[in-house]
Amino acid sequence: MKWSACALALVASLACTAPPAQAAPCLTVTITGAQGGPQAYQGQAGPGTLIGYGDDANNCRAVQIQFDAGRGTLLRLSQLNVLSSQLNAIFFTHMHNDHSEGFIDLLQHRWALFPTGPKIDAVCADDVTSPFGFVISCRKFVAHIADASINSGEVAQRVAEDKRRPEAGPAALAIMKTFEPKNEPQVVWTLDDVKVSAVRSTHIPGHASYRVDTPAGSVVIGGDAGNDTFAPPRPSSTSAQVEALAKGADIIVHSAIHPVMAPDKGSGMPPPVYYRQSAANDLGAMAQRAGAKSLVLTHLIPPPGAAVQGVWKVPGGALTAADWTKAARDGGFTGDVVVGGDLVSLRLPAK
Repeated sequence: MKWSACALALVASLACTAPPAQAAPCLTVTITGAQGGPQAYQGQAGPGTLIGYGDDANNCRAVQIQFDAGRGTLLRLSQLNVLSSQLNAIFFTHMHNDHSEGFIDLLQHRWALFPTGPKIDAVCADDVTSPFGFVISCRKFVAHIADASINSGEVAQRVAEDKRRPEAGPAALAIMKTFEPKNEPQVVWTLDDVKVSAVRSTHIPGHASYRVDTPAGSVVIGGDAGNDTFAPPRPSSTSAQVEALAKGADIIVHSAIHPVMAPDKGSGMPPPVYYRQSAANDLGAMAQRAGAKSLVLTHLIPPPGAAVQGVWKVPGGALTAADWTKAARDGGFTGDVVVGGDLVSLRLPAK
């Protein structure tokens, strides 16, 4: 059959106007700090996890959100070529300084260098009154985040040097978004195809755990969550609420304590300190029940290679990454165990 010139031109025109193939979505999970507790060891950064979502064209970075920000977070982000101004939101699991003090540095950096850029959403639990009578307040933490710099005169000095910087200081670049943590998951933040849900979990009052859902996959950030019952007898050291949140998730990122630190093993660690963390073997069992593909152990107590955890000794000597993996396997987990260190990263889908 012979084609007319007009027909050929029409076919060519249709080919040129055909929609381009859509890039497949991707998600990255990077540990920005794996240190457990406020102690310091071998330069590890404090607890934090960066999640990026997008596609290959933007290196999975169309949306970038940070969960917790321990000391050194800004430096770890710089190693990933992520600017403070590029984060869309920061989520706090709880108001312990090892999970939050890095935000002081990060927000000050954003205010000083990118004063006219977009503000960052600060997402955390509502104010809550402790059983001891004081108030735990993420909102006040952010509102007063630069008080030292304001009182020292630094903020006024830097405003004098660059009038674009808000006179109120770094807190002016944060948008507070608080919620009441509940036993059932609730959506607390969305942007494009990224949805973040939160659930109440036990560690200190106001603690929350999070789940990120995207077309590329899902991630649960447990924080320091533990069981509502603080000590044995109890079925597990892990949180029932976090387990429900994690059902069907691809990746679980969770703080972990090694069973060798248990009070009856000779570490000297006080029982209340040990029992408010999730043990690695119980996390393995929880991840298996939830059907997760990968379990990332972070906020490791004790860190691999450390003979002590703060002031408490590690019975039998320093642990290795293999010891941590074995603990998760002892709980029955058959998926991928990742022993988190600073800048350890996973990608969905894997390249």
